[in-house]
Amino acid sequence: MTASDTTDAPKLSAVEGMKVESRQLRGTILEDLANPDTGSLSETTYQLLKFHGIYEGYNRDSATTRKKQGLDKEYEFMARIRVPAGRLTAAQYLRLDELADDYSNGTLRITTRQAIQYHCILKKDLWSTIHEINKAQLSTISACGDVVRNITSSPAPIRDVVHNTLREVVDTLVPEVEPKSTAYADIWINGEQHKEFQEVEEPLYGKTYLPRKFKIGVATPEDNSVDVLTNDLAIIALFNGQTLEGFNLALGGGLGMTHNKPETYPYIAKPIVFVTKEQLIDAVKAVIKMQRDHGDRTNRKHARLKYLVAEKGVEWIKAAVEEQFGAPLPPARPVAKYTVIDHMGWHEQGDGFLYLGLPISSGRIQDTATQKIRTGLREVVKQYGVDPILTPNQDIILSNIKPADKTAIEALLRAHNLTFASDISVVSRWAMACPALPTCGLALTEAERIKEPMVASIEAEMQKFNLHNENISIRITGCPNGCARPYAGEIGLVGRQPGFYALYLGGDFEGTRLNERILDKVPEANIASTLGKAFALYSTQQQSQESFGDFCHRLGADALKTALEAA
Repeated sequence: MTASDTTDAPKLSAVEGMKVESRQLRGTILEDLANPDTGSLSETTYQLLKFHGIYEGYNRDSATTRKKQGLDKEYEFMARIRVPAGRLTAAQYLRLDELADDYSNGTLRITTRQAIQYHCILKKDLWSTIHEINKAQLSTISACGDVVRNITSSPAPIRDVVHNTLREVVDTLVPEVEPKSTAYADIWINGEQHKEFQEVEEPLYGKTYLPRKFKIGVATPEDNSVDVLTNDLAIIALFNGQTLEGFNLALGGGLGMTHNKPETYPYIAKPIVFVTKEQLIDAVKAVIKMQRDHGDRTNRKHARLKYLVAEKGVEWIKAAVEEQFGAPLPPARPVAKYTVIDHMGWHEQGDGFLYLGLPISSGRIQDTATQKIRTGLREVVKQYGVDPILTPNQDIILSNIKPADKTAIEALLRAHNLTFASDISVVSRWAMACPALPTCGLALTEAERIKEPMVASIEAEMQKFNLHNENISIRITGCPNGCARPYAGEIGLVGRQPGFYALYLGGDFEGTRLNERILDKVPEANIASTLGKAFALYSTQQQSQESFGDFCHRLGADALKTALEAA
């Protein structure tokens, strides 16, 4: 390499250098955890811990007061447990429930990617937390970081060819896409601080892993409850009745963006190729390797696969995947309209057992003065041995219920005042919010803590126009990173600055079209009344069977903006 070649080479992001020097993700994690002088960690350890499913944060509620008092921030950690397709055994769930008291803030939180998060873990407890999670035959590896993260799929425990196939795909993929580095086991399971480093081959990820996080969802067009097209790689199983024909692979979904930076944007995955069951694993690896080799490593805000798809185009992407795969692949097949299935309430599994879907507001499993959600779920799981499944809408399914236990289980849950789907409005059933303040360091404003009053005020506006029984998806986030999938909702509220939100409208309920920003900085107190103007238009101009999202899309962003800004 000549001097000019070195000069002209693009400058890699700082995180790329950290990965190179990390000894396959080890860094000095154990040494930093053992340092008693601070509750925080070095920047390198902060970045490497993401690969281990851990984020460092601090209590946002107390930060200002403590700063005025000359005190350091109250540092704490979030640990995300990888739960492929959201499936847990009864024993695993009960152990996670215990650990919530031992090391966390007494709550478990279901994420929109069917995982579990612990919040408010202290540095001194972090090793023990992760160690005990692994003893429960679970892991936090790959729950975060520049690797394939938790794989999502339909939560329905239905025993038929379709759902059995989806489960098989997830179970086959998980070990194939997991990092091969032994760093995780050395640190969190064995605690071997001084073990001599032995490099292992990472055939999928290489020395620097991926340029950015990579998400995979597995679904069918008939049940897109996972919002599959918001993933970097959407695996869409196509069936003719109960016969599997193969899979469409759609590439480039992703919802993160940055305010005032138009070069960042949400994107819906584009259908690229069709593969058979026998080709699937190699094709998935080809997609990952393509992103590994071509993704932007100079700018982490431009590093997701979506930017390659948007800027290079479908034909280039198809050729790049085929090059990695080693053979031509047919284009993706046309599919019927996507639908979203409601898995809440009682359903038959098809094997003689039942499952019960329970709505959990913002996925927060906790006991309060009015509801004993944690206690009620614990007692049902303990007494009846049911296996929980986490849903992509932050709810929970109790599976493998004996029909003879149905009445007793419902009575036990109601005795603890858990909410059933029949108890709440349609709008509430489909509303989601990210954690935001006080535990997320990226939050610009509230989300989870204002979700219920916000949704109630929006529903009150809907009732004025007799729209309260409409299926309308509302997604609320405290920042533009999109953890609650706000850009794929019919109504998206995205934190803009304290007390203000950007308002997005026009996505479709089925998850196949993004919404558009209509207003930029709406005061929290004005959101419901502002949306009331849109509901008024919808109530008088709705076409036959037209959903709210489709109406807003048809009307267009400019017309909506004019109407909503009118006095």
